[in-house]
Amino acid sequence: MPESTWRWLNFSPAEIACRGTGKLLVNEPALDKLQALRDRLGKPLIVRSAYRSPEHNRAVGGATRSKHLDGAAFDIAMANHNPGAFEAAARQVGFLGFGFYPRSGFIHVDLGPARQWGERFPVRAIAFAEETPPAREILADSRTMKGGGAAGVATLGAAGVEVAQSILAETQSAILPLVPYLDTMRWVFIAVALGGIAVTIYARLDDWKRGRR
Repeated sequence: MPESTWRWLNFSPAEIACRGTGKLLVNEPALDKLQALRDRLGKPLIVRSAYRSPEHNRAVGGATRSKHLDGAAFDIAMANHNPGAFEAAARQVGFLGFGFYPRSGFIHVDLGPARQWGERFPVRAIAFAEETPPAREILADSRTMKGGGAAGVATLGAAGVEVAQSILAETQSAILPLVPYLDTMRWVFIAVALGGIAVTIYARLDDWKRGRR
């Protein structure tokens, strides 16, 4: 067939030709509807069978008056389609005959007369699950919260000890021997605060590496 006369952009003559003999019969109205269906769905149509020569139709056990003999029928794989959406779109562009083959994974469409056979495909889950947001730590178990909280408490504790140390040094001369111990306690709180800050930084970096921030 002259390439210049082939106007169905999403299909090739090889896809439409007989699978058994390689012969090609161009049914323009049928191919126009097939292209319209492809445009409406916006995704490839995997053509498993289009035109069949009489000898190939007999070899595969096709009906004696099969629309495939006229190039007016197409068997389309459902591997990349929702069967329900495919059927609705096919009806909208003008296909009238429908055959459902869920076990073989394809739907037959043709130009009519209007009829249908076989059981429709069972409802199935979508091919790809919806994207879920990254898992987050439960607030009570958050390493960042724990580290930040420890740092905050320890910082306040160190400041409180320093204030208490100053007050005792000025007003409570009777317990001045306790002041060195309070100084030691203040440094302990400071160490805890620094540790909490370190835990917080580590948790942030670790979460960032895991893509959790």
